[in-house]
Amino acid sequence: MGTLAYIAIGSNLVNPINQVLTAFNEIGMMPKTNLVKKSSCYSSPPLGYKDQPDFINAVVLIETELSPRELLFELQMIEHFHKRERSFPNAPRTIDLDILLYGDTRINSPELTIPHPRMHERAFVIFPLQEIDGNITIPLIGDIAKIAKELDPDIARRITL
Repeated sequence: MGTLAYIAIGSNLVNPINQVLTAFNEIGMMPKTNLVKKSSCYSSPPLGYKDQPDFINAVVLIETELSPRELLFELQMIEHFHKRERSFPNAPRTIDLDILLYGDTRINSPELTIPHPRMHERAFVIFPLQEIDGNITIPLIGDIAKIAKELDPDIARRITL
């Protein structure tokens, strides 16, 4: 049996809804990995650099036998396939895939931090994560229901496809 992990997905370029839906399928096809559950899509304004389109965001739950670093590599390969460019922090992007949680693992290295260090500040992560598992506790942060109550619900709006 593999490890349960949560992956955040975001896009605001080149048909963002299609980018996210395609990423659902690609994540499910990664080696030694099964897609267990996916959230609805959410629309949210950009953070940091504001002169760009709104984002489409979602979260998936996977079960994987990949190590955290192998998982990161596979996610970066999907980003590469989608022609993700890292021109500057908070830049527009075709796809952004972030490991939020990987079982109970804690990693703090230059290339990978788990749990994701800013996830609790981001409604576009917390609301879809809560949709998948309303009882989850985020290590070092707390109960997701409490975190969600502290976030503005207008910042991340669930959309119907």
